Amino acid sequence: MTWTEITRCQHDRRELRYASDCTDTEWALIELLMPRPSKVGRPRKTCMRSVWDAIQYIATTGCQWAL
Repeated sequence: MTWTEITRCQHDRRELRYASDCTDTEWALIELLMPRPSKVGRPRKTCMRSVWDAIQYIATTGCQWAL
């Protein structure tokens, strides 16, 4: 597959904090698969998008010290 001007823009990750972070479009699809907050117990304080981004970071980099 070769990069075209259209596909290059669609996959641009320069505005993200890390290259492994998900875009808003990707998160819209992934968010549907995340567990909903429980109606009992403490309210959730953790942002599920941050959890997903952390998982993707570890899966991508293997937790290298240089990164």
